[in-house]
Amino acid sequence: MVAFTEEHQAFRKTVRTFVEREIDPYVDQWERDERMPTHELFAKLGELGVLGLEYDPAYGGGGADHLFSVVLAEEIGRADAAGVGLAIAVQTDMATPSLARFGSHELKERYLAPAIRGEHVTAIAVTEPDAGSDVAGLRTRAVRDGDEWVIHGSKLYITNGVQADWLCLLARTSDEGPTNTARGMSQIVVPTDTPGVSVSRTLDKLGNRCSDTAELSFDGARVPVGNTIGREGRGFQQQMAQFQNERMVACYGRVGACERALDRTAAYLRKRHAFGGPLITNQYLSYQLAELYARVDMCRHYNYACAEAYMRGEDTSRFATIAKLAIGRLCEDVARTCLQYHGGLGYIEETWTARFLRDMRITSIGGGADEVMLRVIAKMHGM
Repeated sequence: MVAFTEEHQAFRKTVRTFVEREIDPYVDQWERDERMPTHELFAKLGELGVLGLEYDPAYGGGGADHLFSVVLAEEIGRADAAGVGLAIAVQTDMATPSLARFGSHELKERYLAPAIRGEHVTAIAVTEPDAGSDVAGLRTRAVRDGDEWVIHGSKLYITNGVQADWLCLLARTSDEGPTNTARGMSQIVVPTDTPGVSVSRTLDKLGNRCSDTAELSFDGARVPVGNTIGREGRGFQQQMAQFQNERMVACYGRVGACERALDRTAAYLRKRHAFGGPLITNQYLSYQLAELYARVDMCRHYNYACAEAYMRGEDTSRFATIAKLAIGRLCEDVARTCLQYHGGLGYIEETWTARFLRDMRITSIGGGADEVMLRVIAKMHGM
């Protein structure tokens, strides 16, 4: 059983207060604007010290254990708009882990430290128009010219891409092996103010509207070879490890989101009267909610088992894959049930249920679709 200390619980209260004061009062406007003031928000998060909880204190990190990251994700997941948590998770667990693990001292000082302080907004640039879950199929190339990489290609569905100051880019840097294999890729830090880097378009999404998402183009963009993260040619392997952080933190956050949604729905059923009493006394409704609460609890403790394994230094691929599959489906069931139990009110845009339904849908797509998770699990069992 995971042992949360008094320090972890105090941190939970701090983050929950931050969400209630600095996020929830503003999300309606951010959703209407289809963009939140990411630099402004991240600066506040940097002051709070939550953008590099587990990273080396030499670069401004907290040097904390992984349970602090679990708490942060659960509490940010409770926010009134999931797009906020998505943007934060990109900064903390999608675009920076490889840099923190494999980057040179110079790269960490120049790019990781400002990201931890909240001065830089980051993005992870992997997905392409023809290479989503099949990362081995990406085509963006970085060709060496002296001491520089010259980059050509495009990236799609890039969260934080409109406002990002730098990207963790995965590109082909050699012709080793066929173009549809994992060999010959590298991760490269690419500042977005580099000539040849541009936002082709901002994408209009179904949900997570306050989180900007971009298509990016690279037309002869030049960056120093010294911006390579870790070993040249090991980018695919490093990115696969980074994906585990992404999936783990997504699962932690969705448990917080689902629990709050069920709490809000139960509270509504207690005050909504029909057929001679509060709706919560309807056994069918209460039993359905009870089952969803049970599934949330099971997923929470599976997450905690994953976190424990991670802290022991074990490979958490199986944990993260199964958790993402199960929690993605749980999110859809919770969102659909919560909207249904609010009746016509739940279908009105001003009710939180409508946004929640839209926001949760991406869980079974982003970071590896359900079908990819099933493929991975099948291979683990020799199928």
